[in-house]
Amino acid sequence: MFLENVNLDANDPALLGRFWSEALGGTIITDEPDLMEVRLVHADGPDLDLCFGLVPEPVTPQPRLHFDLHGGPRQAEVVERMLRLGATHLDIGQHEGDGVPWVVLADPEGNPFCVMEDRAEYADTGPIAAIPIDSADPIRDAEFWAWLSGWIPYEGKAPASLRHPSEHGPLVEFCDELSPQHGKNRMHLDVRHESDDPDIETITRRIEARGGHPFEHDWGPQPWTVFTDPSGNLFCVLPPSGDQAR
Repeated sequence: MFLENVNLDANDPALLGRFWSEALGGTIITDEPDLMEVRLVHADGPDLDLCFGLVPEPVTPQPRLHFDLHGGPRQAEVVERMLRLGATHLDIGQHEGDGVPWVVLADPEGNPFCVMEDRAEYADTGPIAAIPIDSADPIRDAEFWAWLSGWIPYEGKAPASLRHPSEHGPLVEFCDELSPQHGKNRMHLDVRHESDDPDIETITRRIEARGGHPFEHDWGPQPWTVFTDPSGNLFCVLPPSGDQAR
């Protein structure tokens, strides 16, 4: 299996998809009323698809996943560009003078994201520096996701981080949660089940043995299988596909 998608629920997929396509320099590969997909290509690392699917629910506070954008020496410039594209400043409790070196913004639907200061570990990440994930046990969850995605441990400021084996592209960072997971994440990751992997029943047993669980939902029949990781964060295992972006 390998990490393929970052999914973000959207009340207006076109609005959100076009914002993030412009913000990150991605290519729109699907443009439908209920789904927009944006592909991010890293020449030396993984390709990732950002999927914006239509949902009726509004944005919820304190998401368990979000984007940290690469700012570095151009942090102020990146912030201004995001604001011109339709982002807004967002107060989530940070205050001037607290020494917080990153800038918190919201996309056009109110989803928080950060523009990060200069960090050595964010070299060669591309426009997304990291995808932080709330975790009840960062070390445990990093081990789970390393097995699930094939990404490898990487030294950073988060309690635990993973990166593509090329050591290019964004980090996935596991951070101490403020409160336990409840319900559906508005943002989640997808891994692709490759044709030479074990069958989904075997994968399910292996996920359960490592602390994950199948997730019961009322979304109707889907071609993918929904699980939670050991901290309750949703993810999907996609079926094998002839068009596998890495």
